[in-house]
Amino acid sequence: MEVRMFFRIFICFSMFVLLSSPQANAQSSEVDTLASWVGLNAPTGHEHLATGPLMDQMNGWSVDRHANMSKTTGTGSPHRVVACGLDAASFAVTQITEDGFLRLHHIGRAPLHPLWSQSHEGQQLRILTRKGSLVGVSAISNGHFGNLHQDEKALIRADDLWIDVGATSAQEVADMGIALLDPVVRHIPPWSYSDEIAGPSAGARVGCAAVVAGAEAEIIGQGTTTWLLSAQSVFNWGGLSSAIVALAPIDELILLDKGQSQRRNEQASGINRNVDKILKYAGVTKIQILAPKVTEPGALMERIKLDEANDLLKNLMSLIGGSSIPPWIKAADTADVLNPKELNKIVTLLDQLAETSAVYGHEGPIRAIVQNQLPPWAKKIAQSDDLGNIWIDVGPKQTKATVFIAHMDEVGFEIEAIEETGVVHLKRLGGVVMSAWEGQPALMQLDAGKGAQSAATVQQLKGVYLNRAHPLEKRPDHVDAWFGMDGTTLEAAGVTVGMAMTGYKEGHRMGRYRYSSRGLDDRVGTTALLTALQEIDPNKLKHRVIFAFSVREEGGLDGATALADRYGSITKRVYSIDTFVSSDTPLESPHFAYAPLGEGPVLRSIESSGMVRPDELDRNRMIAKNAHIKFQVGLTQGGTDGTAFSYWGAPNAGLSWPGRYSHGPAELADLRDITELVKLIRAMAIAQP
Repeated sequence: MEVRMFFRIFICFSMFVLLSSPQANAQSSEVDTLASWVGLNAPTGHEHLATGPLMDQMNGWSVDRHANMSKTTGTGSPHRVVACGLDAASFAVTQITEDGFLRLHHIGRAPLHPLWSQSHEGQQLRILTRKGSLVGVSAISNGHFGNLHQDEKALIRADDLWIDVGATSAQEVADMGIALLDPVVRHIPPWSYSDEIAGPSAGARVGCAAVVAGAEAEIIGQGTTTWLLSAQSVFNWGGLSSAIVALAPIDELILLDKGQSQRRNEQASGINRNVDKILKYAGVTKIQILAPKVTEPGALMERIKLDEANDLLKNLMSLIGGSSIPPWIKAADTADVLNPKELNKIVTLLDQLAETSAVYGHEGPIRAIVQNQLPPWAKKIAQSDDLGNIWIDVGPKQTKATVFIAHMDEVGFEIEAIEETGVVHLKRLGGVVMSAWEGQPALMQLDAGKGAQSAATVQQLKGVYLNRAHPLEKRPDHVDAWFGMDGTTLEAAGVTVGMAMTGYKEGHRMGRYRYSSRGLDDRVGTTALLTALQEIDPNKLKHRVIFAFSVREEGGLDGATALADRYGSITKRVYSIDTFVSSDTPLESPHFAYAPLGEGPVLRSIESSGMVRPDELDRNRMIAKNAHIKFQVGLTQGGTDGTAFSYWGAPNAGLSWPGRYSHGPAELADLRDITELVKLIRAMAIAQP
């Protein structure tokens, strides 16, 4: 036992020294620098989106009419060209529907990973318009409607993707500056962790980083070197071919190819039939191909290790005859978006809540925001329990209570086991749409606490969710994660079984009124309830009201059950402030659960776990009408926290916001509905019991 304890302490100390050393900091800087190249916007045919910022950043380069970017160093013979493909696979807008959705098609002929299109379903995408970038959402079937889609087995193809940009008509899309043929790419930041870089075309982009490193250091070998970032590589190296014609005569070509499953450094007899003809015309007598080893080549989160990138650069310098290894050069940032930035109280709070991760049982970061945002009068009387529920009990205690409840948790994962290799096995928490997580960026919450012990501020460890080894159908049965470390190193970094797993997310305004983020179920409800509390004068509450923020809703209503056990016997009615899963999407049938976004909050009448009595529904209708609040009435699938109170005899009437793409990575709400929902909560709270 003493030997084992000593070994654990030694490993942890060694890990601390390793992670805090100058070498580790230098390594982190290098992977971040290389990740910037993976983050460049340069879809095929639109390479100018990258070459423009790069030209502003560096000197001595030029761009030809084909969007090839080049720089020449040295003089005399031989004349060599060192080239890479700057562009990456993407989609193009091929149709704008009358109701404002976009349809897509692949650009290029390069072979893609079998899950390439699948990995874009349900995600935030970036539409690269002539005016700038806009964020949209790729539609996904509502997670709550799983039984309606159980027969859908086939993998998603490009033709299956529907892009929601927050518009309701083709004219609105046009007014946003979106046009046919605009390129579309996945919206993710440059992603690096441990000693790895991940993202679309990671291997090819590292190759371009090597070309720029050599050019900027002006490595002088024998003769003349033209450094070339070529365009349209996915069209059988069409840009390279046009550049070769202009640069002829040429003696030697060194081509940095896309990432492959095995490292490549060899002379080749040719590239392809069409390019070979041009190489012959230019007088090329030697072709050397370099390609780095990557994991999951062609996948959305293709991965390359820093050592592999450094070896690629060393091998390139060796071929040129350079006497030193140049430093990596950071690429310009091309990720800015033009989505609306106007802020109001609701959007400011929603941004804060939506971009904070807090899965089932790990709600500490959201609890902290809720506690901080309570008005002063509510802070003074707020209560909590060991599970992490927060509630405000206000008004005359001799009366029965009206309960308003919104949940703070979201769906996600928890670590179930850690292999010696470092592969992390996960169990899902709540109704996760599994196919929308695999092959995506991953974030581990480095907090071993749960319930009230879950930390308010949590460090996050970056990694990736792994793709299935053998993709056969749309729905995987599990998802694993990888963080670039073996099991011992993860343990030394403090990683334990039971920690929560989420994914990268951003909140974005879309169109005039829409808002998108992961976990809007139930960040919107939490936002609405908090905002209503901030606007309520407690002195106007002539009866007892309990405003509750619950935990562990997504895994079985645990938090609400604890509150119901405490207050259920004195509860007159309960209002769940939660999502109304709407069929208002192109992937669902409108005959069921149809509540269009922008038409007001929904009085939830029937759900999977119960229904509202007609007299209660009529009462709620009357309160909303008298307060001049726009609303809808509907039935949907799924349950809410109110179910836990209904067993104590309290009528469960949901006050809901209509939402699209439930439990997907990018849910969608309408800000007008949230504004009206705040009014509805306030009206119900003040109404006579």
